[in-house]
Amino acid sequence: MKPQTDTPVPFRISLISMPWSIFNRPSLQLSVLKAYLEREMTAIQVDLCHPYLELAGTLGFDTYRRISESGWAGEALFAAMLFPDQRQQAAKVFGQSLKRKGPRRTIPDFQTLIPLIEASCRSWLDRINFEDVRLTGFSVCFNQLFSSLYAAALLKNRHPELPIVFGGSSCASELGISLLHNFPQIDYVVDGEGEGPLLGLCTSLAGDHSPLPARLHSRIPGLTRPSPEITDLSLLPMPEYSGYFSEMRHLFPSQPFIPVLPLEFSRGCWWNKCTFCNLNIQWQGYRSKKATQVMAEVDSLVATHQCLDFTFSDNALPIREADTFFQQQSEHAADCRFFAEIRGITDFERLSAYSRGGLKTIQVGIEALSTSLLAKMAKGLSTIENIAVMKHSAAAGIRLEGNLILEFPGSDENEVMETLAALDYVLPFSPLSPAVFFLGFGSPVHRNPERFGIGTFISHSRNRFLPTELLTNLTMLTLDYRGGHRKQRRLWRPVADKIKSWRQFHDQRKSRQPPLSYRDGGSFLIIRQERLNDPPLQHRLRGLSRKIYLFCEQIRTRNEIASQFQSLTPRALDDFLSDLTAKRLLFQENGSVIALAIPSR
Repeated sequence: MKPQTDTPVPFRISLISMPWSIFNRPSLQLSVLKAYLEREMTAIQVDLCHPYLELAGTLGFDTYRRISESGWAGEALFAAMLFPDQRQQAAKVFGQSLKRKGPRRTIPDFQTLIPLIEASCRSWLDRINFEDVRLTGFSVCFNQLFSSLYAAALLKNRHPELPIVFGGSSCASELGISLLHNFPQIDYVVDGEGEGPLLGLCTSLAGDHSPLPARLHSRIPGLTRPSPEITDLSLLPMPEYSGYFSEMRHLFPSQPFIPVLPLEFSRGCWWNKCTFCNLNIQWQGYRSKKATQVMAEVDSLVATHQCLDFTFSDNALPIREADTFFQQQSEHAADCRFFAEIRGITDFERLSAYSRGGLKTIQVGIEALSTSLLAKMAKGLSTIENIAVMKHSAAAGIRLEGNLILEFPGSDENEVMETLAALDYVLPFSPLSPAVFFLGFGSPVHRNPERFGIGTFISHSRNRFLPTELLTNLTMLTLDYRGGHRKQRRLWRPVADKIKSWRQFHDQRKSRQPPLSYRDGGSFLIIRQERLNDPPLQHRLRGLSRKIYLFCEQIRTRNEIASQFQSLTPRALDDFLSDLTAKRLLFQENGSVIALAIPSR
């Protein structure tokens, strides 16, 4: 007879992040959920699984990376396994998606990849003991839908009584409800923020007989109780990444890479007005942590995991707290480097302070270089302000990544011409990536289609790897529409070609100097200017010309310049500004001016 013990049997759950998550990053979502559930619920054991690590090892890191960056290509591979009758259509989507990403020299063909992926998924399932697991959850974010559906189907086949819950950005609102109605392997779907609903589901399944929490959809009808979002993010525990590192050490004993660790400063977007954006449909409001809390998390993660590279998951950093964080980080002994998505910051001093604090790469929502088009997108910025962001980032030593949205519905020829003209002036700065507009479910464009000249919604052509009945019944994150595509494609083709030339210009450069830079001689400036298809030029600005140019390092209005340099006649000032604008050393818009050259140091 075994002695009695008061130790309760833990309620064991398994949380899974499938491909095509970035392989050298642990899942922030799962890591926060694990820490939160184990703090809030007694006798619970939360196991984290990162099958994308094993698949990256199987395919090779470069092949995995290139497929994961494509998005549609990765989804097509798992859709082919989930719907075998659609394999031919999936292969077409796979090939077309990778073609847009450049040559496929290092990527095996579609038919070779399928059995490799199947074997990797089954190998992972064989290694995990699900016999005493009471609940399994899948974090479903971008490019993880069909891999999660495939793994859930395999798991349900092996363990029919095991409840499965889906959550994440691809499960918000009607998206999650349609998944629940169309895929029998799913028992529950979390709509929105996960901590409260998942805790409520766990306590209910553990036997406290509580009604299911709100924002949790279930196949089991019943009452719900309120499950509000966490209004104070300081109440969240630090993410628990030990499971990821344990898996990594098991799969790769020689540690072929040092991970980049995700951080969470805020949830939602404090701007949240962009008409094309659907990134925040899972959030009900914007909330952020204090800088001191994020600093403490960085210090702990550095000490625990010996990593120095971090990426913020935020849609937009909270500016005031970010000011404090990067100022404190600049005084820190650890040489940490950060990536973040930010709103357009036109203040050089702020960007410079962020750079000193370790912010070395930023994703900025440039989106357009036409002020009227930016207004249609509700970006809240003008072309000259976007150019200021690009210039000041370069001057601060921060790599800027951003997109230029092509074929925005309702855009016109004048906006294309404005864009083409502006591209001549941003040649010295990091090239933007062309991004053909897609209709995101839940975005303002989707909610108000008539305002943008959109008629009938249709399924996106890339979703044709789905069976016909699912194309009809499933609500997808990416949609399409009828009308205007051919016209928009014709209008924006010259912009796409010019962006290609812009990128080639930077790819072929050999000098380490900025393409447009100046050296200050005290009483004069020497400006060096590289050009697209011609030899570099040098310009010398003396005396008052130098002073005016340096005064315009920030955006200045013409009136501000005239007030600062009253000895100049209006005609002389206009001639000077016009001359430097024609030489593409200055950019002017609606009475405002910015100098484009940055210090060569």
